[in-house]
Amino acid sequence: MHLFEAIVAANHRAAAGDASAGLQLDEFPDGLPIVALSCIDARLNPLLPEVLGVPESHFIWLRNAGNIITGPMSSTLRSLALACAVKGGKEIVIIGHTDCLVCKTPVAQLIDRLRALGIDRASLPENLNEYFGLFASERQNVMKAVEFVRGSPLIGPRVPVHGLMVDILSGRLEWIVNGYQATEMSASQAPSLMTARGPISGLQFQEFNLGEMKFPEGTIGGDLPPAPDFRSSPPAMPAPAPAGLTMAQPTAETLRAKLKFEPRSSSLPPPRPGLPPPKVKPPFQRPPQR
Repeated sequence: MHLFEAIVAANHRAAAGDASAGLQLDEFPDGLPIVALSCIDARLNPLLPEVLGVPESHFIWLRNAGNIITGPMSSTLRSLALACAVKGGKEIVIIGHTDCLVCKTPVAQLIDRLRALGIDRASLPENLNEYFGLFASERQNVMKAVEFVRGSPLIGPRVPVHGLMVDILSGRLEWIVNGYQATEMSASQAPSLMTARGPISGLQFQEFNLGEMKFPEGTIGGDLPPAPDFRSSPPAMPAPAPAGLTMAQPTAETLRAKLKFEPRSSSLPPPRPGLPPPKVKPPFQRPPQR
């Protein structure tokens, strides 16, 4: 059994009324001290670290509003990295709690409260949800923070990262993320990756000698046929007219014949009895030329 498995089991026994429930710290020397990130809610002061069963000497406590982590390189993660590298933290736990006031504060209400403090909206970042890391679910916030810590290059891969929820009234712990499972999974994948990258058994390569390489003789492009000319030839000019061939000139009679208009014969139906005969439009007469 690992350290936090024993912590959660002892907490559940104590919440059920077992007065003898406790944690034997001497059984987990490799898991102490632990690094915890929790909210700044004052109601957590009498609960932590008592509900974990860990004395203060083995409890490195970091706090911010809403136990929020906004990114893998954020200032909170720098503090977690220093707690492990400088203070010797062996395991990290993100502890959320029920009835979180940060979770219950919408953006509009936050803007009003900041305005009451003399902070204008124009001086704030455009995306307040992203900047402040606001959230709508305490459990989802814990899981998101654990993912940021796991994916941060500042935290070693052998450091387990857990996620817990504590009931603000009863002190009962709920295990949200089991960090041992992720650590064991990454440890089991590492040898397989190293084996895959290693030499393949049964595959041998001959020794390479540059002096024994043979190159083709002749000049580059010397044995190739000439490249065809793909350029388009200029368009052909029309052939000259044969000698002595002239174009006929129109005569005066031809011009007059073209200008002469012949009246068309009108084929009108015969008039019906009792009706006046239809009027016939006289043919067009070209005015005489002066």
